[in-house]
Amino acid sequence: MKKITLPLLLVLISTFSFAQSNVNVKVLDAQDKSVLPGATILVKGTSTGASTDLNGNTVIQAQGNDSLIIQMIGYEKQTVGINSRSELMIEMQVKAMELGDFVVVGTRRLGRIKTETPVPVDVINVSQLSTSSGNMALTSMLNTSAPSLNYNKQSGSDGADHIDLATLRGLGPDQTLVLINGKRRHQTAFVSVFGTRGRGNSGTDLSAIPVSSIERVEILRDGASAQYGSDAIAGVINIVLKKNVGEFTGDIGYGGYYDKKYNPSFKKDFGQYETGNKFDGNAFNFNGNYGVQLGKKDGFMNISANYINQGKTLRQVMDTSNLLTNKDALPINIYRRGNGDGSVKAGGGFLNLEIPLGKGETRFYSFGGFNYSSTDAFAFSRNFSAKPERFPTDAAGNLIFVDSIMMQTPDGETFYNPHIQTHVLDGSMAVGVKGRTHTAWLWDASNTIGRNDFHFYGDKTFNASMGPGQTHFDDGGFSFLQNTTNLNFSKELAGIAEGFNLAAGVEYRNERYELYSGEPTSYSNYSGGNVKASGGQGFPGYQLDDEVVANRSTVGAYVDAELDVTEKLLVTGAVRAENYSDFGFTSNYKFSTRYKASEKLNLRGSISTGFRAPSLQQINFSSTFTTVQGGLVAEVKIAPNYNSITKAAGIPELTQEKSLNAGVGFTYNPIKNFNITLDGYLVQIKDRVVLSGQFDATDTTLDPVFSQALNSARAAYAQFFANAVNTTNKGVDIVLEYKKVNENNSLRATLAGNIQDMTIDKINVPAKLDDTENHRQTFLSDREQAFILASAPNAKVAASLEYGIKKLSIGARLTYFGKVTILGYGEDALGINPQVPTDNDPAVYVADQYVYSGKFVTDLFTSYSFCKGARFTLGADNLFGVHPDLGIVSGAKYWAFNNEPAGPWDAVQMGSNGLRLYARIGFTF
Repeated sequence: MKKITLPLLLVLISTFSFAQSNVNVKVLDAQDKSVLPGATILVKGTSTGASTDLNGNTVIQAQGNDSLIIQMIGYEKQTVGINSRSELMIEMQVKAMELGDFVVVGTRRLGRIKTETPVPVDVINVSQLSTSSGNMALTSMLNTSAPSLNYNKQSGSDGADHIDLATLRGLGPDQTLVLINGKRRHQTAFVSVFGTRGRGNSGTDLSAIPVSSIERVEILRDGASAQYGSDAIAGVINIVLKKNVGEFTGDIGYGGYYDKKYNPSFKKDFGQYETGNKFDGNAFNFNGNYGVQLGKKDGFMNISANYINQGKTLRQVMDTSNLLTNKDALPINIYRRGNGDGSVKAGGGFLNLEIPLGKGETRFYSFGGFNYSSTDAFAFSRNFSAKPERFPTDAAGNLIFVDSIMMQTPDGETFYNPHIQTHVLDGSMAVGVKGRTHTAWLWDASNTIGRNDFHFYGDKTFNASMGPGQTHFDDGGFSFLQNTTNLNFSKELAGIAEGFNLAAGVEYRNERYELYSGEPTSYSNYSGGNVKASGGQGFPGYQLDDEVVANRSTVGAYVDAELDVTEKLLVTGAVRAENYSDFGFTSNYKFSTRYKASEKLNLRGSISTGFRAPSLQQINFSSTFTTVQGGLVAEVKIAPNYNSITKAAGIPELTQEKSLNAGVGFTYNPIKNFNITLDGYLVQIKDRVVLSGQFDATDTTLDPVFSQALNSARAAYAQFFANAVNTTNKGVDIVLEYKKVNENNSLRATLAGNIQDMTIDKINVPAKLDDTENHRQTFLSDREQAFILASAPNAKVAASLEYGIKKLSIGARLTYFGKVTILGYGEDALGINPQVPTDNDPAVYVADQYVYSGKFVTDLFTSYSFCKGARFTLGADNLFGVHPDLGIVSGAKYWAFNNEPAGPWDAVQMGSNGLRLYARIGFTF
């Protein structure tokens, strides 16, 4: 019995000691002790596993002598013995500490860092960015920070002057999807008709989001339609809002431009132009942010506010001497005597909050806010000697001079500069609930609604047909509303290879576009014989026939998977299907991979298809405006896609743009704190939506049905939105980063560059307009093609260096803006093979081509912490006052104003305002 009892007792003791029990595990970041959700816990030698929840906790069943393997992307893997403990706290060490930026965009797996993603993602710290630049709005701040993001302030381009739209990889502003906290952001109601950038496009106005509300901006530089849906052809910009509590942070800034070369205020006695101040574009801004804790379980409410007041800039070439021999001289700009950036007053607020619900992991969240802006910009000048029908006159045809609006030049010309004003109201709100099921699925249900209203006014102008009595007009406008409801699931499935994350979701989106007319006096003619120009000069109002209310709905679903096949190899895939109520079904896929060739080198690549649904703005935009030439009044109709004129012209219904994206690149971390990324890309797009040229009703070679439709509508000219062109973009992005920060000093150095090229592969001319070369060229002229190709410079490189020692820091940035080429209208004003006569010999013609060569711009700044929680910054953007080349044709200076800005200042490269000086005070308390 003793021989049997003793071994049996030992077995029972052993079994009792090492029986499976629940082990509570908490995983933290070793550096800042923050919790790490999404860490994978495996029992060594078994398939048993679990992943940490949103608070970094999990429970796993294991024996007392087992060991646990703890893994998380971006952290060193650990193996920890349980040693019969029931609770474990694990602290994970980050790989590449200074560069370990976690990203939300491009992956649905928690804890992925940007250097280990299979596609390129830039992570931009907005707080650091805002203190090193005189720019006060988000779009312009990002322009020198992300390699393939481009933005240029429009001037002299009607509504495009009043909104800031950015582009990625040389594509259109509406081919980049914008998210806030991972949720789709609505677009502006505006669609660009004039201007050198984004013609025929809508987009998302990033400047409507307060800078003070933003923790960071993630820019995914890769096609992502299969993951996020429409608009993500070029990539995704995800804005991550602040969550901090218990402190008030903000800044106050002031700045302005000083440009002795082109500011007419330095030569007021010249008398030909609008003048302002020698220090112009004066801007004051305030940003504030404060957060409070809600409850005892990490609930918070973070509130932000902003205000900006920025004045106009005025720029002209003042040297008019010896035009034929003086390379710096130009004729008097009679077409736009007030030329420069418009003014803006804007303000708004934003909210971001989360509240835990109950004792589990379920949380309610909400974010959103509003922004209001009032802008004012100059339109084309009206000169009495050239177009008296655009001025109020008495019964005898004599000018009625209005002192407060009209001006006279020293040579006796009377002129006025109509003002185009806008009031833009932008609001949004997202609400949702997220949590984890008892089977460890993360879930997130939300609804996001956003609305943009864009209202035009004409000011300091006249409806010449009704006299001088009314000088301010309500021109109407448009609004766009988007409501998106989605439900998402994701789960880290333990025991599959080295890690497998599966995500899926459904989405329903409803959109509404409304175009509303202006007051009748903004577009009507009261002269009785049409001897006077109709409507308010500068920007005639939208008419009753332009009004429209349009709706559409979209249903979509996706599946997204990420598999760490081994510790070195990651593969991801996504499939998405969407159905649109107006044009039908589309499906897209994406495949990407990353291979860890060594601890320092990651290779990556992707291939995907993408799409962009034609916006309701493009489908439904309508405008009727008047041109007056030689005393003849001519109506120009931008006809919407459903219009009888559009149908008669043979323009098909708009359908989605389709893309094929491919990318390959690497990230390399040769030494601690230094990282290199290089990514090449190819984007082929079919059926891009653009605005056609103007077809003439008097053209006897047009299809008779088309001509009849034009005449029935009393339209002399018509143009349309159409899926007109196929393009290919090729390029390379390179980013070098070095960051080293310790208690007493810091060093940050970056170089971000993009080299790109675009080609037009095919012009999709409708059959009815494909009958003559002239009609084919009118459909998409050489000039319009040049604008598409000039959507970004062929190269942009920004290098920055900032060094801080104790309370003082100094920094510099050198940005190269590459060459851009565009075309003028030419003598025939059609933009078809545009040519103009030379100044010396009018019988000799040259191409109406404007070449803007590459330029370097230098920025300097320094800041000092003069007391705890306060920092003062002084800086100079464009220190040496570099300007783009003037948009002129050599030897044909008298045609220098043959473009839409009516002067040599197209929206290219760094802008035309010269040196900008600024000061900021940042504070935290």
